[in-house]
Amino acid sequence: METPRLRTGVKGLDELLEGGIPEGFFVAVTGEPGCGKTILSIHFINQGIREEDRCIYVTTEESRESIIRQASQFNMDFRGAVDEGRLIIIDALMGREDRWSLQSLDMETLVNKIVEAKKQLGYGRARVVIDSISAFWLDKPAMARRYSYYVKKILSKWNFTTLAVSQYAITTSEAFGWGVEHIADGIIRFRRIIRGGELRRFVVVEKMRQTNHSRYLHEIDIKPGVGMIVLGPVRRRIEDESLPPEVIKKILKARRKAGEELP
Repeated sequence: METPRLRTGVKGLDELLEGGIPEGFFVAVTGEPGCGKTILSIHFINQGIREEDRCIYVTTEESRESIIRQASQFNMDFRGAVDEGRLIIIDALMGREDRWSLQSLDMETLVNKIVEAKKQLGYGRARVVIDSISAFWLDKPAMARRYSYYVKKILSKWNFTTLAVSQYAITTSEAFGWGVEHIADGIIRFRRIIRGGELRRFVVVEKMRQTNHSRYLHEIDIKPGVGMIVLGPVRRRIEDESLPPEVIKKILKARRKAGEELP
């Protein structure tokens, strides 16, 4: 039986996922700051709006207005979708008193608010982004696994496909908070390097159950008016991209001496 999938809306990424993210999955999106996690999330919700899914975006590190402005930079009309009742943006940063804001970062309150938003939007396939889920356990990272399991368990009952953005832990190079990536059905990890004075961004699908996904690191770009696009695979291994520059130079020098073809 073919697995129903939700397209991400990112040009080139769905091809790495056999067409998209399996419906009902809880996917961790992680990486260093400035790599593209929020932009992927915006694409995912915009694609849902286009496909008439029930769409909810939870923002903990930017205001509702900031997310709307970012979307507009890529010609995505989140303002219109909100006004038309096709998108609800839950603001967990500003602490306002309106219906779709959170006054505190409490996991049970968050889940209840997401379910309330789903009831408001109505019956049907649903997408939710939590950007970022790490904010709910910043002062207690040991709770990450329990909280993630709680969110996954409840939202799966409401037919949600979830992108849970998780901040990057420098000490482990994994999601901030032990256990998040073990709970997740999929992991999409972003990386970045500076090469020749230029910032370059990469994405790799490290895990996606029920999917014969690409195992290669792919370079991405973010273009005004367009958004994120996948440029193509990187021939070096993932580990090569995270090695110190002086180590990479030594490896390349040794390979040249050995007569290996370089990318």
